[in-house]
Amino acid sequence: MAMKYIREKIRNFSIIAHIDHGKSTIADRMLELTQTVEQRLMQEQLLDSMDLERERGITIKAHPVTMSYKAQNGDFYRLNLIDTPGHVDFTYEVSRSLSACEGALLVVDAVQGVQAQSLANVYLALERNLEILPVINKMDLPAADVEEVKRQIEEFIGLDASRAIPCSAKTGAGINEILEAIITTFSPPREPKDDCLRALVFDSHYDIYRGVLVYIRVMSGEIRKGSQIEMMATGTHYEVIEVGIFTPSRVISDCLRPGEVGYMVANIKKTSDVKIGDTITLVKKKAPEALPGFKVIRPVVFAGIYPVDSTDFESLRDALYKLQLNDSALYVEQESSTALGFGFRCGFLGLLHLEITFERIKREFDVDVITTSPSVVYRIHLHDGTIKEVDNPAHYPHPAEIAQVDEPWTIAHIMIPADYLGTVMNLGMEKRGECVKTDTLDAKRLVLTYRFPLNEIITDFNDKLKSITSGYGSFDYEFDSYEKGDIIKLEIRVNEEIVDAFSSLVHRTKAEGKGRAICKKLIEVIPRQLFKVPIQAAIGGKIIARETISALAKNVTAKCYGGDITRKRKLWEKQKKGKKKMKEIGKVAIPQSAFMAVLKANE
Repeated sequence: MAMKYIREKIRNFSIIAHIDHGKSTIADRMLELTQTVEQRLMQEQLLDSMDLERERGITIKAHPVTMSYKAQNGDFYRLNLIDTPGHVDFTYEVSRSLSACEGALLVVDAVQGVQAQSLANVYLALERNLEILPVINKMDLPAADVEEVKRQIEEFIGLDASRAIPCSAKTGAGINEILEAIITTFSPPREPKDDCLRALVFDSHYDIYRGVLVYIRVMSGEIRKGSQIEMMATGTHYEVIEVGIFTPSRVISDCLRPGEVGYMVANIKKTSDVKIGDTITLVKKKAPEALPGFKVIRPVVFAGIYPVDSTDFESLRDALYKLQLNDSALYVEQESSTALGFGFRCGFLGLLHLEITFERIKREFDVDVITTSPSVVYRIHLHDGTIKEVDNPAHYPHPAEIAQVDEPWTIAHIMIPADYLGTVMNLGMEKRGECVKTDTLDAKRLVLTYRFPLNEIITDFNDKLKSITSGYGSFDYEFDSYEKGDIIKLEIRVNEEIVDAFSSLVHRTKAEGKGRAICKKLIEVIPRQLFKVPIQAAIGGKIIARETISALAKNVTAKCYGGDITRKRKLWEKQKKGKKKMKEIGKVAIPQSAFMAVLKANE
């Protein structure tokens, strides 16, 4: 790997694909073919280091790797592959990784064809003027139809598919041709306009011994050990103590020059101090302007996480803190609930991000947690002119103070077989969607462009779409704008007491259905008491749904035999007074299973 630095012999590229189209397997074959990784150390999905990534067939964290390749012309080239996450939740990370490249391989499954996520990432690459090379994977499968996929790439994405390379990542066929095409198709890094240091931060990783490793692509200037650097977005200064490249393990080098991709270590203690998309420059010779495209990542979906056993609170706090070290997009804030005790309010980039975080808490830290229903951030305009951002129903202001509520809307691209158009349209109506346009991809498939309120699609939209399209439907979404919405707070009362954990912010049209569903669920899971327990769903002071848990009956007249009815009446009266008193002072213990059941209660 100690090859000479020649800028013209560097190629920086990324692989973009829909989930499970074989992106990580193609990366494996490249590592094998370039002998970057010894055969004895090779394993499947080598760049996916987490068990979860392997199981789900998705890439969660980006992994760069530098390969040395001897081309057919006899020259040695340095190929920097920047592997990107494939899921919509991590779009900003993908966009930063693509900004560090000059080209991208678009991997399309020869059986499934073009999917929604492939489209979204292709547009991201085209926005950055990247050269795109189509690759059709899984050509060895009996159902593969390479010509049909080429036609889809040309018609729908608008790329020239005549140079598309068919390959099989499983058998290794076509991988040599891909490596040769990378060298001939993708341009080398541009010549810098000056020698000021500009390095793009496209990811970071926390190492327990070294602190934060910052993944960088050098655009101009040089960065080496001892450099005094400044992060342009935050204005913080550090001294570099190590720079190097990935092969995929870390290899220390003297310095990183224009066009090179690697890492730097600078005694940074928290990943939150490193902003993805930031520009690194030298303190003494500062770059006049930062690299374009930086924005602060903001959480989109919020949920409460509570330990099932209150004694696990410390373990949960440590687990979230450790996850935060490697995941700067995870937002954590302590909160408490009367029903669930002490826990945390967490912010996520999307529903997959939320699922992955829960899975990791359970697996890596062995803490059992329960979660409140995911919610989004609403902008509430008060009558006094102030704007309040609320993601938690507990912080919702009194209705009398509210002038208007704005909710976030998204633009979604849904790719489906044409036969399922009617059922998907019904799902769109159920989720308050607006169909913007319908495009025909081919005789069998359509792409629907929809606008949806974000709170309608974060819970079960993907599951329902997969279910009604027999698994063939795929969708991706991006944030569009905030719009005025009729959002209200739905309160659930158990025995006249409001239970915060069950309350939620919903659209007025959905409130009654959701209120009924929760009340029905609660009468099944809350145990009967010695007195009647009313369960009510309310909006402000108005009750919109009610169920009653009947009291456990005790036959107080069983000991009476013969005699006058007045004796029995007396006992019944006494029992009635006792039940009334009990209802006033009795507390209803809500079991943990009730909280889980409410989260699963469909609207």
